[in-house]
Amino acid sequence: MKYGQIPGIQHLISRLVMGSMVCTTENKELTFALLDAYVEAGGNCLDTAHVYSGGKSERAIGEWFRERDNRETIVLIDKGAHPYWTEPRVNPECITQDIQESLERLQSDYIDIYLLHRDDPNAPVGPIVECLNEHQAAGRICAFGGSNWSTVRIQEANDYAAAHGLHGFVASSPNLSLASVNEPMWGGCLTLDAEGRAWHATNQLPLFPWSSQASGFFTGRFSPEDTGNKDITRVYFNEGNWERLHRALELAEQKGCTANQIALAWVLHQSFPVFALIGPRTLEELHSSLPALDISLTDSEARWLNLESEHRN
Repeated sequence: MKYGQIPGIQHLISRLVMGSMVCTTENKELTFALLDAYVEAGGNCLDTAHVYSGGKSERAIGEWFRERDNRETIVLIDKGAHPYWTEPRVNPECITQDIQESLERLQSDYIDIYLLHRDDPNAPVGPIVECLNEHQAAGRICAFGGSNWSTVRIQEANDYAAAHGLHGFVASSPNLSLASVNEPMWGGCLTLDAEGRAWHATNQLPLFPWSSQASGFFTGRFSPEDTGNKDITRVYFNEGNWERLHRALELAEQKGCTANQIALAWVLHQSFPVFALIGPRTLEELHSSLPALDISLTDSEARWLNLESEHRN
């Protein structure tokens, strides 16, 4: 495993972060097996959210913490203030409510990195930043950031924090993968574009990209003729991505790995800190992701994979 640092977090953080959408109290055997295997591989960072499985993901992780007695060794990312249907909830009252409920479910006194799960561009950043600082000062969260927040809004929040002597966002969690999206997988979600990547490179704000493996697009499970998976078809099926897959397969053959590992290595190969979220549903999927950490890409190869160049040497 490889590690990096996040401001405000005392532990080094594994650069592959374990997503928990598959983790529930209804399937503790699989949940515990995945979490145990991830830790055995050197992983120490889990990502969950107040809305995942109606709270069952947080509860499952809380039970795992209790049974393994390992809360202090894990860097926990949790997310809140997700809208209810069309009702925005990015306000101090909903943030506070979600933090309190999440801590109870997790059987923990604190959350290491708290991310606002969505943004409400109409909500002024001042009260949001002040509320998060209050929770940080109280020890309920150690650091905070935004998931699916635009770089413009993050900059606005951090400018407010700097002007008022407060802590700002230390991380962002949009979508980023080698595959280009036709449209968001879910409403209100953002994908980091070239301009956003340039902003992160300038500001060196750490990124926790979700769907870093493009929902398995690079595994070989899909083809242009097979449109049975409507979501994958809707989001990822385009000529550019089929060419990206072709190039990933070509480079994988040369490097002795899989196209999916090449695609994950591309996400990790950015000019700013990246901690890629993976969402394995089986032990095999977990172990197949780990080798991506040891795959080195040149800048030329990375540009070629992303169709920014016609030459990879």
